[in-house]
Amino acid sequence: MGSEPGRDDAPAGGVTGASSEAEHRRRWKFGLLGPSFHGNERRPRVQNGGRRPAREAADSVRRVRMEGERAVVTGSTAGIGRAVAIAFAAEGAAVVVTGRNAQRGAAVVGEIAAAGGIAHFVSADLHDERACEELVQEAARRLGGLTVLVNNAAGGDSRDATVAEITSEAWQAILRVDLTAPMWCARASIPHMRAAGHGSIVNISSRQGERPSPGLSAYVAAKAGLNGLTRAIAVEEAPHGIRCNTISPGYVLNDRRDADLAPERRAALEGMHLTRLGVAADVSAACVYLASGESGFVTGVNLQLDGGSSIARGRTLG
Repeated sequence: MGSEPGRDDAPAGGVTGASSEAEHRRRWKFGLLGPSFHGNERRPRVQNGGRRPAREAADSVRRVRMEGERAVVTGSTAGIGRAVAIAFAAEGAAVVVTGRNAQRGAAVVGEIAAAGGIAHFVSADLHDERACEELVQEAARRLGGLTVLVNNAAGGDSRDATVAEITSEAWQAILRVDLTAPMWCARASIPHMRAAGHGSIVNISSRQGERPSPGLSAYVAAKAGLNGLTRAIAVEEAPHGIRCNTISPGYVLNDRRDADLAPERRAALEGMHLTRLGVAADVSAACVYLASGESGFVTGVNLQLDGGSSIARGRTLG
C-alpha cells in the first residue's frame, strides 16, 4: 500500500526484540524498506555470500503482497472486477465483492472462500449517493477497516451518443455512474484509509478518455474526468499516505460480450494492438501491483494497459 508520509522520525536501523520481524514486514509493506533490517544491524538482502533460490525469494514476496489489506472492488460480480477480487484474495487481502446481482456475487464469494480466501458480498446500486456511502461503511464494518478501493463499475449505457445527439438525461446518467460514483466511493473510503495510515485507490478508466471513438461522448468525458480525479486525489491525499492511480485498459476480452466474436472483427481488434488482446487477468495483475506495497513509490499515474495500442498506429492502418 501507500508509503507513510513524514517518516523523518523513522530509525536508521531496525528494531530489537520480538517485534523486529513484524516491523520488518511493516516497513516493506509501506515502501519504507530498502536493504534488509534485522535487530540493530543494517545489511544487504544478499546474505552469506549467496542468493536465495529464485522460487524461495518469489514465494517470500508473494506471501505478503496484500496481506492484511481490506479491499472493496466495485462491479466485481463478473468480468474485470471479478478477476480483481479473486486476485486480491489470493494475495491475502480480505475483499468485499459488490454489484447488483446477488447470485453472481455469491458465486464469486464462494469461489474465493473455496480457495481459502476471505470475501463478503454487499449489494450496491452506484447510481445512488447514499448507496455508495453505505457500501463503504458496511465494507469497513465487515472487514474491520478499509485500505483499498478499486473503482471498476461502469454503467454501459446504450443511450450514449454524439454531443449533437445525446440527451441531457443520458449524459447525466452515464456521468453519474462512471465519474460521480467513483468520487462518492473515494470520499467515503478516504477517512478509513487515513485512520489506517495508508491506502490505495485504483480507478479503472479507458483509453477512450484520451483517444475517443465517435458516438461515446458521455463515456469519453466521464473517463477523462476520472483520470483527472485520480490526479486530484493523489495530490490531496499524499500527506495521509494514500495513493491513487488509474489503469486504462485496451480491448479486454469478455466471455459474454465476445462469445460470438466474428473472426474478421477479432482480426481488426488484434490489429489495433502491438501484442495481443487483453484478458481480465492482465488488469487484475496490474491492480494487485498498484494496491500493494510494491508500488509504494507510484501515485497519480495513468497506466496504459493496452498492448501498445496507445503508442503506435494500428497494424490494420499500415
